Amino acid sequence: MTEVLSAFPGAQRALFAAFHIGGCQACGFQPGETLAQVCDRNEDVTLDEAIKTIVENHQSDVSLSISPQELQTALAGDDAPSLVDIRTHEEFDAVKIEGALFFSENLQQEIFGTWPKESPIVVYDHTGNRALDAAAYFIGHGFSNTRALTGGIDAWAKEVDKNIPRYKLEFDA
Repeated sequence: MTEVLSAFPGAQRALFAAFHIGGCQACGFQPGETLAQVCDRNEDVTLDEAIKTIVENHQSDVSLSISPQELQTALAGDDAPSLVDIRTHEEFDAVKIEGALFFSENLQQEIFGTWPKESPIVVYDHTGNRALDAAAYFIGHGFSNTRALTGGIDAWAKEVDKNIPRYKLEFDA
């Protein structure tokens, strides 16, 4: 599953939504398991169904993504997106993309309560691994113009703003 999740970061979300696999302790899987083993434990799911679901979800995830260069262009445009940083408060305080908002409970309430649903929003994290899930969450709450920054702030620092320091967390793969 480690290789599947590396190639298709949204695979766990896709499997859970379609088959209730991988979202809780009862239906979870171990990183060392194969997709075939996971399907075997879930009798109603064939390997072909699981693969098809993962691939279709991945295509959807790609449509939710925005590259650092595309974001740079969007930020310079007339309808610039709001940047929502979903990293830890410590990471946000240490380094951020200019103009970004820290995603807190208060910000969540403000966004869901007062922002127009068509607001352009770009969500980012450190490496882009969690941003797709966050974008899907926003979209699920009606904010259909939400995107996830591919590669996170690390890609932004590498490709767009080399003045932003790059960093590595102990638990990063």
